[in-house]
Amino acid sequence: GQGVDEPLSATGFRQADAAGSFLSNVKFTHVFSSDLLRAKQTAAAILGKNKFCKDLEIKYDARLRERKYGVAEGRPLTDLKAMAKAAGQQCPSFTPSGGETLDEVRERARDFFEFLCQLAIELEQKEQDVHGAASRSSGAPEEQFVFPWTNHCNETELSSGNSGASNILDANILVVSHGAYMRNWIGYFVSDLNCTLPTNLTKSQLSSVSPNTGVSHFVVKLENGDLLKPEITCVCLNQDSHL
Repeated sequence: GQGVDEPLSATGFRQADAAGSFLSNVKFTHVFSSDLLRAKQTAAAILGKNKFCKDLEIKYDARLRERKYGVAEGRPLTDLKAMAKAAGQQCPSFTPSGGETLDEVRERARDFFEFLCQLAIELEQKEQDVHGAASRSSGAPEEQFVFPWTNHCNETELSSGNSGASNILDANILVVSHGAYMRNWIGYFVSDLNCTLPTNLTKSQLSSVSPNTGVSHFVVKLENGDLLKPEITCVCLNQDSHL
């Protein structure tokens, strides 16, 4: 939750370093992190291993915080499940007293995602103003982004329908957040924005919480700068081959 702002454990630091090594060849343009300490430390560890953007500023955003669990924060998961059972409900839909509902978490995710889309549109407009639209059509090798997980998913999912967006991007954004929050964000992508999913993804995988430092990769295409109809492709979900 949000109320217990503990640092990473020794295992957490090892996982963050492993994620950093895994993503060391990915050239990020922006990094956003939850402002909770464990996420801040994870983001710093990932950038510390990166070959291209060690000095990139990490921007902290309260909209990326974990779901607020109210009276259940700081207590074992078994306590939360017992509270849900006593209320005749199931986890994770149960909301403890003082906690956030799933709809409230999803609203935070929607607000942050729309902020990212606006950021990408502004970057594209600046690029066109400086260099002209034609310069975006020929991507030099140094403009391309190297993703390490194409061996773990269908490469066609990375490139199909994105008109080369996987290689030449206006923004390549790293977001470091938390398990329950990200599950709600992905649910928003799928149910509200019709995100295209990998063909081998099962329903249970879609609803599961990411392992610590699990990596999910989405390609977002905004046709003609249309914020209302983003075309979203999930390349991989909760990738943990680095652990």
